[in-house]
Amino acid sequence: MNKKYTIKDIAKLAGVSKGTVDRVLHKRGKVSPLALEKVNEVLNVIDYEPNLIARNLKNNKIYHICILLPDPQIDPYWLPCIQGIKDAVQEFKAYNIRVETFYFNPEKTKSFTNTNETIIEKSPDAVLLAPLFHKETLDAIKKYDSLNIIVNTFNNQVESTLIKNFVGQDLFRSGRVAAKLLNTILEKGHIAIIHIDETYKNAIHMQEKERGFRNYFSDKEDLDYKITTLKLKSPNVEANLKNFINENPDLSGVFITTSKAYQIAKTISEIKDKKIRMIGYDLIDENVNNLNLGVIDFLIHQNQKRQAYLGITYLVEHFLFHKETPAITLLPIDIINSENADFYLE
Repeated sequence: MNKKYTIKDIAKLAGVSKGTVDRVLHKRGKVSPLALEKVNEVLNVIDYEPNLIARNLKNNKIYHICILLPDPQIDPYWLPCIQGIKDAVQEFKAYNIRVETFYFNPEKTKSFTNTNETIIEKSPDAVLLAPLFHKETLDAIKKYDSLNIIVNTFNNQVESTLIKNFVGQDLFRSGRVAAKLLNTILEKGHIAIIHIDETYKNAIHMQEKERGFRNYFSDKEDLDYKITTLKLKSPNVEANLKNFINENPDLSGVFITTSKAYQIAKTISEIKDKKIRMIGYDLIDENVNNLNLGVIDFLIHQNQKRQAYLGITYLVEHFLFHKETPAITLLPIDIINSENADFYLE
């Protein structure tokens, strides 16, 4: 039952030469229909599985994977991705895999476009990218596909049949989860959906979160909430937020769609006469500090480290072991409060 069949064994059972079996297994060269039928019949009976690890150790091809990541020095949200990349590289270090990481300025579309052009010049086998800018991402994906470069994405989903795999969360449902949380800790009032520092029309991830958030409340028959969208840009985030709060004294809750909830928490923590509830994203240090202080009520953890790790792993396993890559891998939507945050921190 557990016998490991060699090419010689298969050739003997099928009544053909070892060369014929080799051509069938590796799908190269010409094989007569009769010989092909005989070999496949034997393979089916013995349930043959090729030793892909041994095969790839003998393969001299080096698979080059490029990763396109927003610069963690500008936005610390992306910092855990670096560890996810390192973990994947360490896991597959025995194989012929070369992983190269490139950073772009998350505040500038031109930086994203230029970095993609730099990667194209490298002629990699595959690219894993975070599609921060929707329009520019679609343009880049088309270029990669025209050059037969595989593209996988993570964190933010874009609609394109040219993408082989996406790893991340269902951002529409993520928005609904945030709405449910606020509805649980509020009875009524004015809620602001706050987008910070990104061009809303070109940021599908923010649109999806807002769409899910509003969808949750639209399903409720008795709506005791007024919902407003507020878009803030640096360096005037604090001043414009203060103006908004002064103009809307009934404000009772905020939902921040990016990892920059701490910027809103600073202003809200200075309000002494009432409590404004806060839901934000991601376990960066400033957010966790405000969570523990009680300024932020809940954070939604997107597990960006896991996203980057899986994105690379799918590409490596495709090249080395010919594994079929799932089109979409959705990660759990983790709800973090001050009581469980420590379990998610490394």
